[in-house]
Amino acid sequence: MRKGRKGKSFIKNPYYEGGTAAMKAFVKKHKTYPKSALEKKIEGRVRVRYKINYLGKVVEAKLVSGIGHGCDEEAIRVVKLLEFNVPKNRGVRVHFFKMININFKLPKPPQATISYQISSPKKQEDTKKSGTSGTYSYTIDI
Repeated sequence: MRKGRKGKSFIKNPYYEGGTAAMKAFVKKHKTYPKSALEKKIEGRVRVRYKINYLGKVVEAKLVSGIGHGCDEEAIRVVKLLEFNVPKNRGVRVHFFKMININFKLPKPPQATISYQISSPKKQEDTKKSGTSGTYSYTIDI
């Protein structure tokens, strides 16, 4: 009889429920842009190294590289909110270290939209014959 195939690694890594896309969406939802960074128009990437315990909680987060003005603290705060699923590792309580990049990009200012309508003077009889109306609308983004 053949034995079943074993996994490739002895220790199984934790994973975020829903994958990387779900983790990015979580970070984007919970991240707020610091006021001082908005005022000084600071953009950039904050890199955080974090430690996941055997229960899947982030117990420690350290800044690897940052941009300052409150963005570093905000990135660490959001990383500490993450929770992972940790598979059973043969009864061994293992801590894992991972790295994440959190981008801070200034929000775009809202665009003004001007819309107007132009009507062509057509007689009602002409409209009934052709089946078209004489109103056109245009939108211009500024």
